[in-house]
Amino acid sequence: MFETVTELAMRIQRWVMERVEERDGQALVEYALIIALVAIAAIVGLHFLGGAAQNTLNNVAATVNSAG
Repeated sequence: MFETVTELAMRIQRWVMERVEERDGQALVEYALIIALVAIAAIVGLHFLGGAAQNTLNNVAATVNSAG
């Protein structure tokens, strides 16, 4: 399908640049920025709340397993 990873990367870059150049491309970039911001916020949040979240999920899993 694709000869190399470089060729694939170039095709993806070309596709993105074509979308950015279009009028609707601005919306695509805005959505990408929003998704990136949400992902960064989730990573930072899980970093600081990771232990508490893991304990809560373990408690839920134990409750579900004991009920079954």
